[in-house]
Amino acid sequence: MLSRTDTPAFVQGRYHDVLVANPLATALSPSYRTGVNLLRATFLSDRVRRLYDDWDRVSASVVASLRAQAGPAPTDPRFAGLIAELRSGSEEFRLLWDRHDVRPRTAGGTRLIHPTLGVLDLSYEKLTLLPDKGQVLVVYHAAPGSREAALLASLDVTAPPSDATAPRSDVTARRSDATGPPSEGTSPPSEGTSPRSEETFS
Repeated sequence: MLSRTDTPAFVQGRYHDVLVANPLATALSPSYRTGVNLLRATFLSDRVRRLYDDWDRVSASVVASLRAQAGPAPTDPRFAGLIAELRSGSEEFRLLWDRHDVRPRTAGGTRLIHPTLGVLDLSYEKLTLLPDKGQVLVVYHAAPGSREAALLASLDVTAPPSDATAPRSDVTARRSDATGPPSEGTSPPSEGTSPRSEETFS
């Protein structure tokens, strides 16, 4: 799936770090590149926020899915540290986390506002690869023959991604003081540069 040129796809780890992504996924959103933590990108970057037409729904869905993954009181130190950082850096995350909504997110649809392609209505699927390591393959789809399919085919995958994951200025200082353990994106993860590094997937 990652080798396909018509389907944006990436693998994320237990702590929502991108472990590997195909070029089309990175061209679709610069947050879909190796080493980026998707939770930080979602809640601490205004530029990533602007990619979503339905930001409120997306952010609520992300946190409810995280609750389903982490449980009511995360005991994993790295998870707990990441959540503490997000609660400190994002009022929206704190309010959503404190709602205690629990809803796994395995498939659905979203509307992206791409800086060059404009509005894209896409569907997505999340497929578990290694349950014990929390590795998930995320795949975006456009309906065959649709406007979105044609636009994805025209996407320039050779252009370098912009730094859309830079944190908002109001949280940069708070992130520098964060005491939680680093996410797996801080340095290349051991299971990291390829989803085939430890086990073959079909």
